[in-house]
Amino acid sequence: MAAQRDLMTKKLPTGTSPKQPFSHTERRGSRRCKITQLMRIRPSDPEKDHFEDMRGSVSVSRSGVFFQSSEPGYEVGMRLFVTMPYSQDPASIAREYLAEVVRRDVLPTGMFGIGIKILMEMGIQHSYNFGASNSR
Repeated sequence: MAAQRDLMTKKLPTGTSPKQPFSHTERRGSRRCKITQLMRIRPSDPEKDHFEDMRGSVSVSRSGVFFQSSEPGYEVGMRLFVTMPYSQDPASIAREYLAEVVRRDVLPTGMFGIGIKILMEMGIQHSYNFGASNSR
């Protein structure tokens, strides 16, 4: 019973020492999952050079995504429109988000590691096409 109470109050039993903390501080607010999900990414600022990047995510959390890209136009602080999961299937439904670049690493492969923070959901993107209408 005493051991259960110690676990609930997060107190260590007497005679034990706490584990040493890691050398770096974890800044993420939520855990990441290594999920590959296709995304369509483009700048939201019309003043920036336009590009459209189709990339798979490396890891995803509730509030952010990390991916690799060969596109040199990403800058920390840049706002983006991100559609995910992206598909060209006519019946697919994807969501579009407003995001901000919070990390840009140069990778040994010559690509860039891009970390984005999801700021808000813009809405659901439908890609279906009803075709030409037949009027009677």
